[in-house]
Amino acid sequence: MTNPSQPHSGAWVSFTYASFFAAAAMVAAGILFLPLDWWAKGYLAMGVVMLVQSCVTMTKTVRDMHEASRLVNRIEDARTERLLMDVGKTGA
Repeated sequence: MTNPSQPHSGAWVSFTYASFFAAAAMVAAGILFLPLDWWAKGYLAMGVVMLVQSCVTMTKTVRDMHEASRLVNRIEDARTERLLMDVGKTGA
């Protein structure tokens, strides 16, 4: 009743890592070369680090909620299938 998910290819995983690190490096270089005092650059860097951490946490939470709903759906599907099998046995 549920179709298993297909794993990501190695190329896709490598691309996602490379794009993340490239974006992080570009943001870090942009902050480093801003014509600001060091305290302002530090404040911006802390903001970027907190933003990345919040994105990771939110992504994990959304994924966990999705996985939990899939498990609940599988349990409900199994109960329904068992009920239909029981009805089929008594009806035959």
